[in-house]
Amino acid sequence: MKCELKWMLAAILICGTTAVLTSCSDQSDNPAPQPEGGIVDNDLAVKCINGTFIGKKTDNVIVYKGIPFVGQQPVGNLRWKAPVDVTPDDGVYEAYYYGKTPMQAEGDPAALYIQGEDCLYLNVWKTDDTSTEKKPVMVWIYGGGFETGGTIDPQYDCTNFLKENPDVIVVTIAYRLAAYGFMHLSHLPDGKDYPDAQNLGTMDQLMGLKWVHENIAGFGGDPDNVTIFGESAGGSSCALLPLIKGSHQYFKRAIIQSGSPVMTRSKEEAIACTDMIMEALGCKTVADLQKVSPRTLADKVGELLGIYQVLGWSIWPERDGKLLPEDCWKAYEDGTAKDIELLVGCNKDEFNIFAAALGVENWNAWAAKRMEKRNKLMTAEEIAKVESYINSVPGEDWEKTSSLFSQSYFNAPAIRLSENQTKAGGKVYTYLFTPEASTPMVKSGHAIEQSAVFNHPELAKQIAGRTFDETFCKTMRKMWVQFAKTGNPSLSADISPDGKAKEWPLYDLGNKNVMVLDEFNIHAAKESEVKIVDWDKTYFLTKYYCN
Repeated sequence: MKCELKWMLAAILICGTTAVLTSCSDQSDNPAPQPEGGIVDNDLAVKCINGTFIGKKTDNVIVYKGIPFVGQQPVGNLRWKAPVDVTPDDGVYEAYYYGKTPMQAEGDPAALYIQGEDCLYLNVWKTDDTSTEKKPVMVWIYGGGFETGGTIDPQYDCTNFLKENPDVIVVTIAYRLAAYGFMHLSHLPDGKDYPDAQNLGTMDQLMGLKWVHENIAGFGGDPDNVTIFGESAGGSSCALLPLIKGSHQYFKRAIIQSGSPVMTRSKEEAIACTDMIMEALGCKTVADLQKVSPRTLADKVGELLGIYQVLGWSIWPERDGKLLPEDCWKAYEDGTAKDIELLVGCNKDEFNIFAAALGVENWNAWAAKRMEKRNKLMTAEEIAKVESYINSVPGEDWEKTSSLFSQSYFNAPAIRLSENQTKAGGKVYTYLFTPEASTPMVKSGHAIEQSAVFNHPELAKQIAGRTFDETFCKTMRKMWVQFAKTGNPSLSADISPDGKAKEWPLYDLGNKNVMVLDEFNIHAAKESEVKIVDWDKTYFLTKYYCN
């Protein structure tokens, strides 16, 4: 079962392996040393605080890969320590290759590349033009359950995106994953020296955004007009970053695809997870853990909790009350993020992707185990509501439980996020993505919209079994860009790919307006018409986060 899940998810959920393997020769350490003889193409060189970086130009797009956004990489005695800020550097470096993939268990396309703890790099895409006006900046944060992923994944190559949308600059940033990025250590005998270990991945993201804020003007970007966007764990990251004190200086908007604060855990849950890993490794202290090789630690965590191995869904950022609020929902309702403009949404059949990867028998076993765990937290009345919801869903047993988990992990949280942000006086645009895959069981499953967002129709066939309508995909991208530029994703007729205006209304507490991203009929609707969430039977589940 583990092997089947690992490869099916790699093929179905993210993308096929063929495109990945063809690019492996691009991998090397970064940045490269100063060019021999000091010869620099000034048109491709950008001076930043920590060095001058030389990009590569293809057609009209210049890309700068593998730029470090920290002063020291988190290796050796910096393992499980907060990211170190950059220091001034007058060196000149070739930014030609991606940095290493963060340490992780096998399964994700990014894991096929060279991995290392020295992984904190970012990449910048810009077009080569004569414009002097500062461009809006879009910063992508990848998903992967906070356990897997990396900027080197071919679907995150932004060249096609920039060719079509030259009026923005796109950045992709890396962050530490799984035990390296989200492992509570302070309860261990020598853990007091590692007070940030539980949320290092999130701190890495914030450090990357700080680098963007301080350096993006050199690339032609506007540091005061930055939009963060991401999907799944990346979307959840974009929902959590606005809750961090001092973060708003680095971005003003967030696009949250299939993510929310529910992908977090309590201190108690984090400690239990650490203790499980420690016992499996035979470790008692952080000093013991420091002796474990990076590969051994990553593989053991994958074996115990990995998404691709056992669909673990256990390693998340921690609601520690220090970096992140203990109650993220209340923080949104209280207005902590009300000044950040949001675009939030989900796919119609999110969890079908996981059911398809597992197969019916294994899915039913996983769902039963997960429901048993959650039932221990709920009241008898709440359990009855959940059972009533399951019984109301047509189809086979796997379809019923897949629908339930879609509701609790993605759909209901998207609506609650919209509700809480609106109650606080903030602005939020909400969507439901409905195009379906041709792959059996998947339908409008988790992550299938990413090929449309990044303009990779060749990968859509591997993810969804087919390509989506070209005009639809182009319209969706244009909406994302328009939101990044103006804070409103609506399209006037003159910029809409099909020549028809697309008015996207704000979510409100009365009509609860949403935009339905239908492949052949993008249209606004009331939430009650499309029924993204069951208000009585599943909305309350968001309070349990992802238990």
